[in-house]
Amino acid sequence: MRELFLVRHAKSSWDDPTLSDFERPLNERGKRDAPIMGEHLAKLGVHPDLILSSPAKRAKKSAKIFAEALGYDPERIEYLTSIYEASPQTLLYIVCQLPEKAKRVMLVGHNPSLTLLANQLGDIAIDNIPTAGVVGIAFDTGSWEEACRSKGHTILFEYPKKIKERETK
Repeated sequence: MRELFLVRHAKSSWDDPTLSDFERPLNERGKRDAPIMGEHLAKLGVHPDLILSSPAKRAKKSAKIFAEALGYDPERIEYLTSIYEASPQTLLYIVCQLPEKAKRVMLVGHNPSLTLLANQLGDIAIDNIPTAGVVGIAFDTGSWEEACRSKGHTILFEYPKKIKERETK
């Protein structure tokens, strides 16, 4: 059994037009939403063996916030430049190459590629993974190489607005 958690970075700021896309930080909403989502995943018992992230500033910060909430040492996060501006095929290749000892992996990146990958690997149709949103996919396979060539079962699709709406009911 393998589990892959696809995390779209939290909401980023467009306040400083002099910053490159790569350097854009989280905005206030992103700084509020990422901890909410990390805590929600912790309550669900999500404890990744490995966290991979885009090195873009907004993704790095999101990955660190999720890691801290999930009891994962932020110093162990692996930043892959190939995740930034990756095609869905590049992300799929990364999944195929994941270390076998890692049974639960979190990949923090960007849209539209994350949504496209979630639809390719999961069994529900997702129009868009919102910022700070998470899609969890479970695979009944023994290896990541097999997982990346099969259809998994989407075990969760959570995002901040959905969590907040649930809490107000």
